[in-house]
Amino acid sequence: MTALISHLNSALSGAAGYWLLAFIKIAALLIIVMTVNAYLTWFERKVVAHMQSRIGPHRVGPHGLLQPAADGLKFLFKEDAMPAGVDKFVYLFAPFLALTLSLASLAVIPFGPKPLPFPFFGGHQIYLWIANPDIGLLILFAVTALGVYGVALAGWASNSKYPLLGGLRSSAQMVSYELALTMSVVGVVLMANTFSLTQIIEAQSGRTAWGILPAWNVISFRGGFPQIVGFLCFFIAAIAETNRVPFDLPEAESELVAGFHTEYSSFKFAMFFIAEYTSMITVSALCTILFFGGWNSPFPDSWTIAHYLPAIILLPFGLWIIYDGLKYETIWGRLVLPVIGAGVAIIGALLLAGAWIAPLHQANEFIQAPFWLLAKIFFFLFFYVWTRGTLPRFRYDQLMNIGWKLLLPVSIVNVIITAAVVLLRTKP
Repeated sequence: MTALISHLNSALSGAAGYWLLAFIKIAALLIIVMTVNAYLTWFERKVVAHMQSRIGPHRVGPHGLLQPAADGLKFLFKEDAMPAGVDKFVYLFAPFLALTLSLASLAVIPFGPKPLPFPFFGGHQIYLWIANPDIGLLILFAVTALGVYGVALAGWASNSKYPLLGGLRSSAQMVSYELALTMSVVGVVLMANTFSLTQIIEAQSGRTAWGILPAWNVISFRGGFPQIVGFLCFFIAAIAETNRVPFDLPEAESELVAGFHTEYSSFKFAMFFIAEYTSMITVSALCTILFFGGWNSPFPDSWTIAHYLPAIILLPFGLWIIYDGLKYETIWGRLVLPVIGAGVAIIGALLLAGAWIAPLHQANEFIQAPFWLLAKIFFFLFFYVWTRGTLPRFRYDQLMNIGWKLLLPVSIVNVIITAAVVLLRTKP
């Protein structure tokens, strides 16, 4: 075994090890993102159901936890109908393009500052990102801006009136809000003086007022002007970019049947929804990174109890799952839920034991950055769902007025003010 490990270290010490590690990380990220997308649909249905005094998915597995698997199998085995007269190549290419671009945007999202405590073969450090270019923000915007082609091509290639109208709506909407989306982050770039996402996060580390408030761009005067207005413009424009309520006019079920994907069925239909949910994750990650400090904790490092928040959350949550499982209505639930709850509670207990055991303490410290990043991302995903269960759809003229007459001028004013403050502070 020792000889095998030595041989692998020697063989993978150069470019071969680098590319093998990159492919492994890509595969791992795809598996995680696809799983999260599946359960994001379950989460959305559950949250909206509770907002409307319903139960939501409940039949397939305990609390409907196997509903995403059932939906995936349904899409795989449904009849793959193709209308007559479609442009076959473009019709098939559109969902593939939409999904590929949305997944590619996650490649430059950093999920933590430190590599894993153990290296890969050949001594390569395992960082929590696929790529970390110095122009990560530009690359991300370049990739996401191309997403309009998937929707527009789907509407045009379907050879049907409603999809064509949905595709035209989407093209106009995404191009309009792309301007406000881009201008709203210029203030952050001026303050951080970089396009690197990791450096933007590092610029928000530390504290400001009284050593308590975090130096996040959304509230901090450090390096410039608080970007609360920039954040609001960015998030509203991003909701429109992802075609979510109340900006879901490209789909508009009451007007266009289902909009640009009316003529799609089976897994091609699912690909558009996977792309939509992946774009929601990307937008939530960008809000976290650009405005809310990324993986930086909202609490000062001197607050020791804040380091054990993952354990404080997981341990009671696991015990609650056990309690809920023991009184669940089906035998399957009474068997599965206590096991899941025990696993969650054990993880929480091990992290809490890090207060006394050195290796567990190191593990607890390592997960702090990914924990806070993912917690903030989860908050914005919840807000996406919240808006869907709360707000009605805008009229098309209202949608265009918000983009061109409100968000774009306000984001430009925010850039001018931020640039002036940065210039005054850097002036000798």
